[in-house]
Amino acid sequence: MALAEAHPGASILIVTGSPIVGRFDFPDGVDFVRIPGIVKLPSGDYVTHNMNLKIDQTVKLRRAIIRQTARVFDPDLVIVDKEPTGFRGEMLHTLKKMSERGAKIVLGIRDVLDDPKALAIEWKRKKAIEAVEKYYNALWIYGLKDIYDPLQGLALSEETLAKVEYTGYLRRQPADWPDPSIPKDRPDDFILVTPGGGGDGDTLIDWVLSAYEADPELSVPALILFGPFMNPESRRAFELRAHRFRTLETLSFDSRIERLMIEAKGIIAMGGYNTFCEILSFDKPAALAPRVSPRLEQYIRAKAADEFGLIHMLPPIGTDENPDPHVMAKAIRGLLTQNPPSKAAIPGLLDGLDRVVELTSSALAEPRS
Repeated sequence: MALAEAHPGASILIVTGSPIVGRFDFPDGVDFVRIPGIVKLPSGDYVTHNMNLKIDQTVKLRRAIIRQTARVFDPDLVIVDKEPTGFRGEMLHTLKKMSERGAKIVLGIRDVLDDPKALAIEWKRKKAIEAVEKYYNALWIYGLKDIYDPLQGLALSEETLAKVEYTGYLRRQPADWPDPSIPKDRPDDFILVTPGGGGDGDTLIDWVLSAYEADPELSVPALILFGPFMNPESRRAFELRAHRFRTLETLSFDSRIERLMIEAKGIIAMGGYNTFCEILSFDKPAALAPRVSPRLEQYIRAKAADEFGLIHMLPPIGTDENPDPHVMAKAIRGLLTQNPPSKAAIPGLLDGLDRVVELTSSALAEPRS
């Protein structure tokens, strides 16, 4: 959205494996190409989403679509999200060809990737460092180094480290507000419970419902948003439990969750990057229960954010099979008086979009080699 507004004559093409990309609204000049999606299981294994294909077949199909799309579209600027070589190397051929054609190639990195030791092993296995050193013109980190350095532990050359830019977190802005579709009878002081996509959100939702079941005095209204990837059977079971309480409301999915966050008094979530940016952007008191498997990304982010006074961190999900419902009940009540993130007063915290627009404009202003 921000890049489209800054460059109204540009054509922006998103290549993504997200199965819900079609549910979102895009401005003029922006479109997407859908490649077969990959789903990460709680065990850390991967399976193909929707299609009855083995992972190797899926990777070959993704590689072919990406290669042909890049060849025909012939972009001036390529921004790769998180994985320097793709899920399993499917970006390598395209990186080589786009580099030969003189396109600027940028790696966009979240504030946290994983535990440094685990990340170093993963990047070595995927030959990511070689790809970054050879093909990438810049590395944009969507966070602040004072909060966390996601590249620590990686054997990157001084030349590559000189290409790193910390942008700040990416501010979220709702497309339209106020929204007449939001029910008028929803309480003004409700909290929003969101496990993000929901694929691994069962424990969080169960924990929240257990808090209401264990504490009869807990009367804080809550809206539970399950997420598009939650198992349907789990969702139905949670709905039955939630509907026993007049203070609880449930929704499966909302493509404009920003509007719900603006209305909410506070947030209960897990700690994924997008949710964290939304919490910062709408300045909402939040309690995060990060997962610790198969990656430590959420835990590292939540711990650092807690130390800086941006959120309150709950015990991580996965460290206790039966998390204490009274701990969650206390966190829910605490949201009503907890300080919002803005009280931490961190300079440049939400400058990410402005900085990315500046960096993009500079990259496009340089002639293709």
